[in-house]
Amino acid sequence: MKQKVLFWLGADFTHFFLSYYLQKNSDVDIFSIIDITKKPKTFFETQNLVNFKKQWFFHDHINPNQNVDEDYLKTFEEKYDIPIWKLAINERIFYRFYNFHKFTNTEILSIEEQACKFFEKVLDEIKPDFLITKEPAFHHLELLYQICLKRGIKILMLNHSVFSGKCMISQKPGIIDSVSDLENIKAPGRNIDELRKLFLEQKISKQIKSYDDEHTKSNLVLINTAIKYLKEDNENPKTHYNYFGRSKSKVLLYTLDSFFKKRRRQSFIDKNLLKDVDLETNFVYFPLAVDLERNLLIDAPFYTNQIELIRSVAKSLPVGHKLYVKENPSQVSREWRDTDEYKSIMNIPNTILIHPEYPSENLLKNCSVVITIAGTSGFECTFYEKPALVFVNRGYTLLPSVNIVKDISCLPQLIRDSLKIKTNVIDLDKYVSLLDKNSFEFSWMEFATLFKNKFYHQGGLVDVDISETKIKIMIKNLESNFQELTKAHINKINNQKHS
Repeated sequence: MKQKVLFWLGADFTHFFLSYYLQKNSDVDIFSIIDITKKPKTFFETQNLVNFKKQWFFHDHINPNQNVDEDYLKTFEEKYDIPIWKLAINERIFYRFYNFHKFTNTEILSIEEQACKFFEKVLDEIKPDFLITKEPAFHHLELLYQICLKRGIKILMLNHSVFSGKCMISQKPGIIDSVSDLENIKAPGRNIDELRKLFLEQKISKQIKSYDDEHTKSNLVLINTAIKYLKEDNENPKTHYNYFGRSKSKVLLYTLDSFFKKRRRQSFIDKNLLKDVDLETNFVYFPLAVDLERNLLIDAPFYTNQIELIRSVAKSLPVGHKLYVKENPSQVSREWRDTDEYKSIMNIPNTILIHPEYPSENLLKNCSVVITIAGTSGFECTFYEKPALVFVNRGYTLLPSVNIVKDISCLPQLIRDSLKIKTNVIDLDKYVSLLDKNSFEFSWMEFATLFKNKFYHQGGLVDVDISETKIKIMIKNLESNFQELTKAHINKINNQKHS
């Protein structure tokens, strides 16, 4: 019997390309759930490149104006151990980050109920062996992912590796499958200088900066995109709850407001955030996370208030240490933060707020401990033989010098304990070797940039018509780029089939 594979597809198109190559190179039945806007939907309805046994369009099955069956949702929570409100309140569309439409409790629960029922219906109908997906960024994909985990459906989730130009596939985001410790991993015998050189040559932050720079759109691109948006019809506010309230006038005003906010905030940052940092004093380093990202909203749902967390860290420091907080350079993609947030951090005693352009390497080299909610700094610091504290499980928490804060009230003692930790280069050598073994070459950001520039006006407008002819040409031209990605998925499927 053929293995059944359910794909989650969206505007990114990485997984559509993958579905084509997978079907070409393996004998599996392919199904798909598609999360897409109105215009590109036509492409999926008419394309002849991938033969999906059946496909569903997610938003066709969601109508928030229905009555809520709370008994169903209560049963669902108990059945899958998935707290609905935890996901809903941290959904960027529903709360805090967008103000185009204020969702009522009834609307939110109605959306959750219909999403849950839809996912259960699809899974009951096709009984897939695998779900192939990206990391969930929105709550509805996280719902599907968690339901599949509970049902024992194998997850093939594509993740960025911590090294540039590489990816990995796992059941859980960023966590290598079936490895609980480093005890049986062989160390190749590299010293700290060799490992640090490798890290500096391949660190993913370089690729992220390049990606952010590429997608920081010029004024001319913004103007041209706005003109095109205003000229064309937009049906999504009627059919897609994540577009509710997005009239053209509101979107235009929001875009203009965001543009000027960004300029004002940049000016405040340049005038007030520290650029000349004292590296001689003892300090604990806390890098700010980017708002609206999965790292916070899904992975660390109870630590989304970073200012309050910084206060907790500042309260926990031993005398003789300062707290250095650095703004994340990628926060520019969110128009920076409200200046009141920066002022709040600057007003915390014994706390220094550092400019985003200041080199993080200097802080990693000279700090006593790194404290991060869920970021890669907790891994990067190990190349400078520094310990770290994180608030959620990450792949690199396999390293003995990285500990998880499970109870905020224990933070003072955890910091003191971390100050005594001596890092072991053998452990780092083992973990880097493990990462290398479980990673493969695929420059996901490069593909995303190429696709956005070709179809989405540099990412400024995604509700566009997609030409099957152009996609077919791209699929042919990029086959070698997807070779390792396809091979890695086929190997995972075959290994699970024979396990």
